[in-house]
Amino acid sequence: MLVAAVNWSPEWRPKSRRHVLAAPDTAHYIAGWPRETDLGVVAEVDGERAGAAWLRFFPPDDPGYGFVAADVPELTIGVAAAWRGRGVGRALLDAVEARAKEAGIARISLSVERKNFAQKLYLAAGYEVTGAGTAQSDTMVKFL
Repeated sequence: MLVAAVNWSPEWRPKSRRHVLAAPDTAHYIAGWPRETDLGVVAEVDGERAGAAWLRFFPPDDPGYGFVAADVPELTIGVAAAWRGRGVGRALLDAVEARAKEAGIARISLSVERKNFAQKLYLAAGYEVTGAGTAQSDTMVKFL
């Protein structure tokens, strides 16, 4: 699902699984999964994996795109192309937030490109823009 998350835009040439997993800036979202502090959920529909959402803590010397602080995990959501726009992302977001609350996590961060339709989902779910991650993306945070 990391590959699905990276390849969210149909306007771009898709990056291969091999490329996504070989690039350090994306591979560290799942490398060594699961770490003791990793938390995630998977969506299945009729036995088919439709998507996944997970939280991972990053250290300041190896931050994710949406890094805020070492004690704030970063959210990644990947939804298979066939299941986008059908409520899977929202269900995953709700489920991973519930698990985070159970684990005592107080905040979640993420990075999302402004053109990504998922940004509307995050805003509707209570995430707030805390700053520009890059020229094309925003860092967002939600207090649970």
